Amino acid sequence: MAKRVAVIGAGSSGLTSIKCCLDEGLEPVCFESSDDIGGLWRFKEKPEADRCSIYRSVIVNTSKEMMCYSDFPVPDHYPNFMHNSMIVQYFKLYAEHFNLLKHIYFQTTVRSVRQRPDFSDSGQWDVVTVDRDGQEETHVFDGVLVCAGHYTQPIKPLSDFTGIDTFPGTIIHSWEYKDPDPYLGKRVVVVGIGNSGGDIAVELSRACEKTFLSTRKGAWVIGRMVGRGLPLDMTMVRRVRDLIYGLLPRALLNWFGERSLNQRHDHKLYGLQPAHRLLDQRTIINDDLPGRILVGKLVMKPNVQKFQGSTVVFDDGTVEEKIDAVILCTGYDYRFPFLPASLNSGSDGDMKLYRRVFPPSLERPTLAIMGLLQTKGPIMPAVELQARWATRVIAGLNHLPPAEKMDKIIEKDIQANLKSYPCPKLAALQVDYIPYLDTIAKEVGVCPNIAWLLLRDPAVGLRVFFGPCTPYQFRLSGPGHWRGARQAILTQWDRVAKPMKTRPIPEPSSFSLFFWLVLLFFFWGGGGGSTR
Repeated sequence: MAKRVAVIGAGSSGLTSIKCCLDEGLEPVCFESSDDIGGLWRFKEKPEADRCSIYRSVIVNTSKEMMCYSDFPVPDHYPNFMHNSMIVQYFKLYAEHFNLLKHIYFQTTVRSVRQRPDFSDSGQWDVVTVDRDGQEETHVFDGVLVCAGHYTQPIKPLSDFTGIDTFPGTIIHSWEYKDPDPYLGKRVVVVGIGNSGGDIAVELSRACEKTFLSTRKGAWVIGRMVGRGLPLDMTMVRRVRDLIYGLLPRALLNWFGERSLNQRHDHKLYGLQPAHRLLDQRTIINDDLPGRILVGKLVMKPNVQKFQGSTVVFDDGTVEEKIDAVILCTGYDYRFPFLPASLNSGSDGDMKLYRRVFPPSLERPTLAIMGLLQTKGPIMPAVELQARWATRVIAGLNHLPPAEKMDKIIEKDIQANLKSYPCPKLAALQVDYIPYLDTIAKEVGVCPNIAWLLLRDPAVGLRVFFGPCTPYQFRLSGPGHWRGARQAILTQWDRVAKPMKTRPIPEPSSFSLFFWLVLLFFFWGGGGGSTR
């Protein structure tokens, strides 16, 4: 009889977790509190408590070839950087293709997940749910995969701002922001320069009388496309690049990278330059931020010091009057109130997770957390590998090391990140993209063998090593092998080009090219000979 696994959430993590359960012979039962799939990427007009919320215009910062599921490429005609509505449509195609919807119970909320009395022997869980009619039910599961997302608890540090209670305007978190219409013609301060802060400030700058973007530390800013207009991540996230970066001094890499970014727009001149070096923290991806500063519609400001009614005073002593609204882009906390409190055993009340997946405190590794990480790369391929690993552990095909060893590895990973992220809770979330993928892939048995590929299939091997680290690499061999992976790698750049080939441009004729080459040969060769 197949083991039953509860999958909590039907967003990007939940969908791939359902499929991975099926791949390993497990029986998934997915509980989704809303009425459809999509999770974070599903736009709603009004935010709902304890759920992810996005604004109408959100476009993903990672390209389709890098963020797709490893055995289901995004349709070639989709744009390289998709609007949130297209991402949800892609999820629906994925769910239909692998027949996942029948395993999902919509409008069903998980109230609690608790170990059964015989957990040390059985590893089983009691899961209490409430359906759309308010009916409560208790289920018994052999495993639990938590795919509930971690952008559900907005941080609103109102106490950090002296005089905030005197401000007569509106104050919201980016979690509540939907579009710029309510701010037309107003003066707005956006606090925080993460990806959301940059996006919202740029969007508001096209509707507001004036938009101010306040930041304590600044940020390095780069656009979605780089040389020749190619997607940033397809160019930057490569195995060969990681190898070279590992060999060169970090100070040199920072100098070179910062110099390159400053040639596009001088970060100091634009008021963007941060205190940290380029490689120490994640860059902000924004195509339009420097341009809005250049035309004066967006003004960079330091940290907010205090409020005096509708007047905002900044740390440098400058003052902006008649401010109508403040939007806090100050990040999120994460918590899973339905889980046992004992799992929040780390410093600052954070959740200690081995390889960002398994709580080492459990006697039996039958519960896993999906997607609770931050990295300089797309999240979905990492989560898919997490799900492939977690389902194999629950199925008994893979095993974890002793708890003591897991604790040491967790602590080592946190210490390595504390220099760049002084907060231990934030440091624990950080992973290096390709090394992390390979670590999890080795657990599953699907890490590509570069040397073997170069010898046996050089066309693929060269692309895997020198080209972008696309998810298809982890379907070339081993458990879950996909026969289409090789072709997907060989044609990945064709899918990048497809949505942009909307206007036929004639190629220069081969005869014309030959004619000019011959002419140049006689001009340089013959001309040179005649002067002797």
